[in-house]
Amino acid sequence: MPTDLIKRDSSWLEFNARVLQEAADPRVPLYERIRFLAIYSSNLDEFYRVRVSSLRQFKKLPKTERRELFDFKPKRELREIRGKVYQQQEEFGRIFREEILPQLRDEDIHLIHSDQMTKSQRAFAANYFDRHIAPHLELHWLPGDGDDGGELPFLDDGQLCLAVSLNEPEAEETGEVALVPIPVKETGRFVVLPSPEKDPDGYYVIFVDSVMRANLSRWMDRRVDFGYSFKLSRDAELYIDNEFDGDLLRKIERSLANRDTGLPTRFLYDGDMPSWMLKRLKKALRLSKYDMIPGARYHNFNDFFSFPQPPGRDYLAYPELPPLPHPQLEGKASVMEVIQHTDILLSFPYQKYDYIPQLIREAADHPEVTKIRITLYRVAKKSQVVQNLLYALKQGKVVEAFVEAKARFDEASNLYWGKEMTEAGAYVRYSYPAVKVHTKLLHIERQTASGDTVHYSYIGTGNFNEKTAKLYTDHALLTCRPKLGKDVERVFDLLRGKLILPRCKHLLVAPFNLESEFLNLIDREIAIAKAGGHAYLFLKMNSLEEPTMIHKLQEAARAGVEVRLIVRGICRLVPRKDENIQIISIIDRFLEHARIFIFGNNGEELVYMGSADWMNRNLYRRVEVVTPIYDHLIRLELRRIMDMQWRDNQRARLICDGRLNAYREPQARDGHFRAQLDIYNYFKAQLAAD
Repeated sequence: MPTDLIKRDSSWLEFNARVLQEAADPRVPLYERIRFLAIYSSNLDEFYRVRVSSLRQFKKLPKTERRELFDFKPKRELREIRGKVYQQQEEFGRIFREEILPQLRDEDIHLIHSDQMTKSQRAFAANYFDRHIAPHLELHWLPGDGDDGGELPFLDDGQLCLAVSLNEPEAEETGEVALVPIPVKETGRFVVLPSPEKDPDGYYVIFVDSVMRANLSRWMDRRVDFGYSFKLSRDAELYIDNEFDGDLLRKIERSLANRDTGLPTRFLYDGDMPSWMLKRLKKALRLSKYDMIPGARYHNFNDFFSFPQPPGRDYLAYPELPPLPHPQLEGKASVMEVIQHTDILLSFPYQKYDYIPQLIREAADHPEVTKIRITLYRVAKKSQVVQNLLYALKQGKVVEAFVEAKARFDEASNLYWGKEMTEAGAYVRYSYPAVKVHTKLLHIERQTASGDTVHYSYIGTGNFNEKTAKLYTDHALLTCRPKLGKDVERVFDLLRGKLILPRCKHLLVAPFNLESEFLNLIDREIAIAKAGGHAYLFLKMNSLEEPTMIHKLQEAARAGVEVRLIVRGICRLVPRKDENIQIISIIDRFLEHARIFIFGNNGEELVYMGSADWMNRNLYRRVEVVTPIYDHLIRLELRRIMDMQWRDNQRARLICDGRLNAYREPQARDGHFRAQLDIYNYFKAQLAAD
């Protein structure tokens, strides 16, 4: 394993630091800054549930095995992660205390503690507690320091809990501690209080935790000194002993049922918690020192996604950017007919997603359509896409769906819809052993009266998910090109088990020819550069992690190829100042999710887009599809979008040695360019021009 690349985990933490930068940025509206704190917190939770849990498992391997498998020491890695996270948590707390809370007060919005309530607010909170909180409370006693009796209640992953001190102990073993889980699912996290008489226009909000602290003595009929909050994150990996033997779907279902019972990976606690209480909790929960993360009084900041916003204060958040109509599809009676005449590029969330379920519905009603096939990786809980597939079954169409049951944190939704389609008569296939199906494909087969087969294909960068289509930037190619349609059909034959190798002539398909074809395309640019031509690579992806691809990029740069990269997340390549490589990362109101690959090709640009990042898992352990773009106008449109992203000097950060995560600063003659707004306005101008 090469040593000139930064560690994957370090790079991921740098990405989350960029999210934290948005929370610290005074140019961002106040409630959006709060939302970015919530995103940071949610990201970190997932990191601990997945990545840190894996490192803990690696640590259990014998040293000889670890040396053979990894180029790092899991224990050291965990220590470094803990140090980095501690620094970020300190910054997180500073932003919230010194910037967010004062700005909320400037807006006459007050997030108060239990001891700051007025008499009337206390009465309101007591009544609220009795009616809405107390019915959901449970009380559990923490075993004493020398007490072997009594079983500690099991705490689910992410469960917020108050450790309640009932009396200050004379000795550690005599302190009484009760555990009271906070019933956030039933109550929500925040309560809006009535405004006090002295500030009738003020907006007052309190944590449910604080309402509980103010009323626990009355509920328990005991004096309560204080309730110290903590949260436990658990291992979220689905450990399946042997994916190749037996019914994989049943194994996934069983593992999914056990997810909330995984081993602890992070114990986030109130830093003011007394040491004797902390020691008792550590012992009772069987935690190691690497699990223990001190924090502030309140945890689970991802609940701030739902932080109450006073009515009439729209300026506290970003203005709405409603998805725009597509000029070639809006108002047309038939999406299928438009696609037959020309390739269509849809760009989400800038443009409406409605055309995709509309296309499936139209195919269901079309008398000549015989078959609809789709890959489903992350399915929305309320999925119009799947509802229209179910409708197609009622219309007598053959529906085939490959449902990825190992799509982390979406397994339950995927399994639910898979069962619904199976019961309705669809052919549904689930996960392959040791491989995920991550590609985003839809194939509609039509048999014309003359006996011809027409292929309607969707090849995308994002999931068939109406919810994320409003939040993630993605692209979808809709095409009737036979050469692409036949390749898409081969991929589905592969997924059904009819083919061992897809042998696609145009599509790049992992884990088969995708890596080798990308390497060939880079080699072509190297040859052009060595021959004195203008050679360049202009690439966008979520993550750049795979050493083979990174070293090929470095080789190309040394040969004179201009290399420009837009990488949102993990980026193990941090170019030196003398390298011919430039990398930026854009974090803004939408999550950058598209993968676009542009190769100079001596003046005849080759443009590709698809589902694959340049990570080990995407290249070797997932079924991914990347398509060439043959339509000249769509190539130009993707290039324009990439150019708008590259000139961003408002939300772009530099990924380079010595200036990692530094904002790109506008030069004196530059204008102000913010890619996501510029792209939205670009599509808006297209509509106005039509």
